[in-house]
Amino acid sequence: MLELFTIFGKGGIVLFCFQGACTQLVLSTTAINEAIKNILIQGASSNSHVHKNLSVQLKQDNEFELVFAVAVQKMLQLSYLDKLLDEIHLEFRDRYKNELRDGTLWLNGCDFDSDFRGILTKIENQNRIQKAAPRAMKQFTESKKFEKTATANKAMFEQDKSVASTAARLASSVISTVSGSEKPAPTTPAAQPAEMSEIEIARANMKKKMAGGRKGKKPAEPKEKVPKKKGKEARHWDMGGKSTEGIDFSSPAPDSTTNGHDTRQWGEEGAKLKGCMSGDLSGFEGHQSDEEEEDVKGGTNNANTGMFSFLKNINLSTQQTITSEYLEPVLDKLKEHLTSKNVASEISEQLCSSLESRLVGKSYSTFTGLSATAKSALSESLTKILSPKRRVNVLRDVMDAKSKGRPYVITFCGVNGVGKSTNLAKVCFWLLDNGYRVLVVGGDTFRAGAVEQLRTHVTRLSVLYPNEQVQLYERGYGKDPAGLAYEAIKYARERRYDVVLVDTAGRMQDNEPLMRALSKLVALNKPDLTLFVGEALVGNEAVDQLVKFNQSLIDNSHSAEAGTKSVIDGILLTKFDCIDDKVGAAISMTYITGQPIVFVGTGQQYPDLKSLNVKSVVSALLR
Repeated sequence: MLELFTIFGKGGIVLFCFQGACTQLVLSTTAINEAIKNILIQGASSNSHVHKNLSVQLKQDNEFELVFAVAVQKMLQLSYLDKLLDEIHLEFRDRYKNELRDGTLWLNGCDFDSDFRGILTKIENQNRIQKAAPRAMKQFTESKKFEKTATANKAMFEQDKSVASTAARLASSVISTVSGSEKPAPTTPAAQPAEMSEIEIARANMKKKMAGGRKGKKPAEPKEKVPKKKGKEARHWDMGGKSTEGIDFSSPAPDSTTNGHDTRQWGEEGAKLKGCMSGDLSGFEGHQSDEEEEDVKGGTNNANTGMFSFLKNINLSTQQTITSEYLEPVLDKLKEHLTSKNVASEISEQLCSSLESRLVGKSYSTFTGLSATAKSALSESLTKILSPKRRVNVLRDVMDAKSKGRPYVITFCGVNGVGKSTNLAKVCFWLLDNGYRVLVVGGDTFRAGAVEQLRTHVTRLSVLYPNEQVQLYERGYGKDPAGLAYEAIKYARERRYDVVLVDTAGRMQDNEPLMRALSKLVALNKPDLTLFVGEALVGNEAVDQLVKFNQSLIDNSHSAEAGTKSVIDGILLTKFDCIDDKVGAAISMTYITGQPIVFVGTGQQYPDLKSLNVKSVVSALLR
């Protein structure tokens, strides 16, 4: 039984409202408002929304800017809701259109109660009869899979038929040209059929050619002797067996070097970088093509270029309203384009569904109008996904934590080999450049060389920022990372460090013991910001990594608050300069977690750390 059914315009005016059982009117209206916020405002791809014990389903009419909403109990699985929404939509839309045309909508009010009850009673009776009747098994010929298979087979048959016909004509012309000098004997009408197919003609000509084209074989020419290849020669190393002085690094390093690096030379090079990252990070502008820059400078309209150029052969001069059937090939092409940009396939489907719900029912008279509106709708959806629901301002949060007398803690986690330690050093350089004292924690007690890697970074940064502005806190290998991080935060509070950067070991999302250890670290130390470090090169793997990281951290974190959807507070995308315009990983990761992309790694130097430029990413996806 329905709790609430309402029809309203996108401007907010309620045109019709039906209260069914409606035992919880306030809860029903709250559920519908949440659905409006989630689906209409934030652009969720699904048309359904669950709020507490109520389920809300929406249907939009883009031509008249109407929204049909129905709220039912979550436990009731009503199979006729879609049919009810469709029937009410068609009936109300016709009446609304006529009254708008006649100008009697506001004079007579919207008397739709009797019609609604009649449609609801009819659909409920049909559903009751359908449930009582024996359910017949659905035939394969009635399924969508059969339709797609039959359509594909028909297309392949037509293609093979055309290819065979073309091949027969080409073979006939070639053979007749080759054997043109041999005039065939005249044949009588009785000997030759009146009509012969192209394949039979080609077969007959081929037989004639084979019968008269056999000639004697040429004598075999003597083969030249090929010299045998020499065997593999032994490699002679430059320093082999003579001296090892050039490769012996076991002796203590001089005072001017640390870990084999000349600190004086680095000090001269690093002094040029010092002060270049003061303030907020700039956005990454590396994905704008030369053609796009020329279009911007020249002021040309590129609505018919890029990914929407496949619409150029479509004529909309007679079609006024866009339907789902008309959009199907367009959405298939769009999904293929997004997947080629490294957007996960699941996310591509949801984006296409969202775009379809925005465009179905709208009217256009020219192709230019459709192309520009489709591009605008997709651009708006992508911008909403990439724009964070909450903005993470690290410098502001560090200042706030400093005023409270405690350090600001950032934890870096992710899979193996994505660049956690390197980008941690970039973040450290940025914070030092803004005047904060940083403590780096060697929490990767598993990978050999992890602590030495951080020590090298800290040594180089301490040359630029002396007087213990940056320090490494490590206790070697084999220690518990959660306990080590706890001690480091306590040490930072005593020594008045402003920021604590905790490095963790790389782990695959399916490694349950290591995921439990990471959950223990997060639950025990409660960092202010937990960053997931991921590569911009991945596609579908990004979805799997983030989903399993989130779920594992939630399941194993006993201190997580009830209702918490994710314990990952932000994303750091690495190797963003290596992907050209295949920026789909940013869409996939943000869509899955709903969390912002805080940092973007764009190179191998310390200043190569940027913020995400939403406009540049959307432009690269639409190119």
